[in-house]
Amino acid sequence: MLFVHYPKCSTCRKAKNWLDEHDIEYESRHIVEDNPTSEELQNWHEMSGLPLKRFFNTSGMKYRELKLKDKLPDMDNQEKYDLLATDGMLVKRPVVVGDDFVLVGFKVKEWEEKLL
Repeated sequence: MLFVHYPKCSTCRKAKNWLDEHDIEYESRHIVEDNPTSEELQNWHEMSGLPLKRFFNTSGMKYRELKLKDKLPDMDNQEKYDLLATDGMLVKRPVVVGDDFVLVGFKVKEWEEKLL
């Protein structure tokens, strides 16, 4: 399982602690130093079954700086994947990628259902 996170993010730290407390093995990946590629994001999006907007860190400074709230509705999915791949800070985190599922953000109930 892959755990994609930003170490300074408090939600990511809570999620990491949760994984450790439940003895869940994972490979850790720093989302800024090793940003997901456009292809990875497309695969994760398709596996997740979530709307693509859920992959955007809508509360982040970069999102607001780029005025993405106004721009995203006019972009196609490929443009969104390519944009997300330019900067890990645009991606909602943490992201957990399993063999047949993807979790975006840290919601304990969702994580318990998939991981325990």
